[in-house]
Amino acid sequence: MNTSDTPTLPRPVLRALRALFGDDLLTEPAERWTYGYDNSRLQALPGAVCFAREHDQVAELLRLCNREGLSLTARGRGTGTTGAAVPAAGAIVLSLERMDRTLRIEADDRLAVVSPGVTNQALQQAAGEHGFFWPPDPTSAAVCTIGGNLAYNSAGPRAVKYGTPRENTLGLLAVTGAGETLRTGTRTTKGVVGYDLTRLLIGSEGTLAIITEATLKLTPLPEAKRTLQAIYRDIDAAARAVSRLMAQPVTPCALEFMDRQAIAMVRDYSDLGLPPEAGALLMIEVDGPAAAVDAAAQTVRRSAAGEGCLSVELADTPEAVAQLWRTRKALSPALRNVAPKKINEDVVVPVSRLPALITGLETLSHEHGIPIVNFGHAGNGNIHVNLLLDPDDPQQAAAAEACLDAVFTLVLELGGTLSGEHGIGRAKQAFLDRELSPEALRLMAGIRHQFDPNGVLNPELAPR
Repeated sequence: MNTSDTPTLPRPVLRALRALFGDDLLTEPAERWTYGYDNSRLQALPGAVCFAREHDQVAELLRLCNREGLSLTARGRGTGTTGAAVPAAGAIVLSLERMDRTLRIEADDRLAVVSPGVTNQALQQAAGEHGFFWPPDPTSAAVCTIGGNLAYNSAGPRAVKYGTPRENTLGLLAVTGAGETLRTGTRTTKGVVGYDLTRLLIGSEGTLAIITEATLKLTPLPEAKRTLQAIYRDIDAAARAVSRLMAQPVTPCALEFMDRQAIAMVRDYSDLGLPPEAGALLMIEVDGPAAAVDAAAQTVRRSAAGEGCLSVELADTPEAVAQLWRTRKALSPALRNVAPKKINEDVVVPVSRLPALITGLETLSHEHGIPIVNFGHAGNGNIHVNLLLDPDDPQQAAAAEACLDAVFTLVLELGGTLSGEHGIGRAKQAFLDRELSPEALRLMAGIRHQFDPNGVLNPELAPR
C-alpha cells in the first residue's frame, strides 16, 4: 500500500487532466484515498481521481494514458468485494458514477439504454413504470451501478430463472484500452454477425475496455408472486429438495439457502422462532400470471417437501412474506456484528454436489479453527462462503489464508468454479491457474493485448 501524501503523477499530466475534467478531478491525498478501496480489504492511494460525464472524456483519457504510460482503473460505487476497483498505487482512478444522465426505456422494443453510472435501483424503478424489469438484482441494488453489474456479471437471486447480465444485455458502447471506440451487439434479441464481443466484455472487470453505455433487454413484470420457506433437518435433505425443485417444470424466481451455522447465527442474533433441529433452510419464490401462480406455488411446495423436511410454509399476505424473509435478512447484520472484516467468497458447484461442499466446509472449519457460515443461491449452486475472522490477528489471518486455499481446492475437486458473480479481482488472482489451463490463460492474455496493447487498464488483474 502506498502511504505517500504527495502527488505521484507528473505535473504536465495533472494539467492535462485538469483541462479534460475541470472540477471533476481529485488531487488532494485525503480525497484520493476515498477512491482507493472497494468492499474488499484492499486499498492503495491513486495518483488522481477523474469523474467522467461523457464518452469522449473516457476515450481522451485512455489516449492520454497510452501516450504517457499511465495505468488506469475504472470503478462505479465500489461495492465489489474482490479488489477489482482498487488501483495500482499512483495509478489514475476513473469513476463512472457521474455518467448517469442516460436512462431511456424503449418499451415497444423491450429495451433500456443506460449510462454506466445509473444505479440498478434507478433502472428498476424506471423500467417498472413501463411494466418491465431488468433481471439482475444484486443485494447492493440500491447503490451499485449498471457499469459495475456488467463489469462483474453480477446477478443476484433472480438469475436462477432469468439469467445473468450476459443473458440480459443486447449491446454495449465502450472504449478499449487503446482508446478506440467500440460498439458491440445489436438492438434485437437475435443476431449472429461476428464474434460475441458483448458477452466477452461483460465480466471482464475493466481489463479490456470501459463501458460507457449499455443496451439492456427488459422482461415484463410478473403479475403475481408467492413466497415459501422450507426448513430441513440437514443439508442433504435440503440439497435433495433443490434437485427436485430444479427438475420440475416451474422454475423458481429465487431459491436461497442457509446452512446450519447461518441459522445458528441468526438465532443468536435474533430469535425468529426457528425450530432447534433446523439444519438448513430454503427461501423460495415463484412468479408468473395471477391465474396460475397459486397452482405453481403448490407444485413447488410438493417438490420442496420430502424426507428430512421439517416444514414448508407458504405466505399468503405481504405481512407473511415479510415475516418469512426476516430470517434471511437478519443474517447480514449478524455477520457484520460478529466479524465485520470477514472473508466472503462466492463459489459455485453443481447442485448435486452441494451436500459434499457444505460437509467439506464444515470439516475445513474444524481443521483450521475458522468459523464458516454458508448461504446463497442454491438453484445455481452458488454459495457465499463466509470465513469469520479478525484479520488483525496474525494467527487468525494465517489460519484463514490456509483455510481459503483448501476451500478453493475443495470447490474445484467437486467440479465447481471459484466465482459465480463476485469476480476474480485482486483477491483471487493467484488462484486463476488452478481453474484455467495454461492454454486458456495464454489466449486470455492475447485477447487482452488486442484490446489494450500497452497494458493500461487494471494491470494488477492481467492474466498471467
